[in-house]
Amino acid sequence: MSLIELDDAIIYAGHDLEILSEAPYYHAWIVDYFLPYLRGHVVEIGAGTGSMSVRLAPLAERLDVIEPSANLIPVLEHRLAAHPHARVSRGLLFDDLVRRPDNSVDAVVLINVLEHIDDDDAALAEIARVLVPGGHLLLYVPALPMLMSNLDRVHGHFRRYMRRSLTAKVGLAGLVPLDTRYMDLPGVPAWLLLNTWGGKVTFNPRLIRVYDRLVVPLARRLESLIPPPIGKNLIMVAEKVMDSAFRQHPEEDLDENWQVTLEGTDRT
Repeated sequence: MSLIELDDAIIYAGHDLEILSEAPYYHAWIVDYFLPYLRGHVVEIGAGTGSMSVRLAPLAERLDVIEPSANLIPVLEHRLAAHPHARVSRGLLFDDLVRRPDNSVDAVVLINVLEHIDDDDAALAEIARVLVPGGHLLLYVPALPMLMSNLDRVHGHFRRYMRRSLTAKVGLAGLVPLDTRYMDLPGVPAWLLLNTWGGKVTFNPRLIRVYDRLVVPLARRLESLIPPPIGKNLIMVAEKVMDSAFRQHPEEDLDENWQVTLEGTDRT
């Protein structure tokens, strides 16, 4: 994401969010995965232009939408105007969460946000603190360090994640991963060819639309039947349990094999 700082305000200066907003099937895939856990008081951090926020708002009793870019706040307020229980605030993850009491939020949603945070361990610990017992972290991040590209770096990504490393980080924060899976297998060769090897640093709106309409519905159906061994992204639901004890969820052998191949470049 292209950002500049001006008088202590973060200003969004690119067009990638507008382009990515033209992927409704992909957005529905993510939100539908989180659907059983979207209830009560929900906090979405890093809302962008609100493509996900408008899908979350009808599902939550109260929705706090946090966005660091000052010029996107009016956009979010306009898109959520029909939802009086939705509140839009400007700030970063730590700015917002440190003001919240312990055990005060039912769900925290981070979609393509955690990879932007240098100290992701501290961020996860703070999320765990504000979640109520039985509350959920709903997380979506880029996967596979071998896919790290200039496009990632231009958009401020510190890392791409492996399933094992992400599960461990979330567990150390005091949350129990209920389900962690790779998502969007067809996106792996596409990202590799266009971005990792091809050096693209912008999104192509036409390709985004074609991929969303032709590839995503088929990939979603197939991956619901057979979870892929790898994917362009990782999606996770993690719960804060009453005793906050971490219960190790063993990973499949196949994921461990990919770990051996790819983990060497994992900056996490």
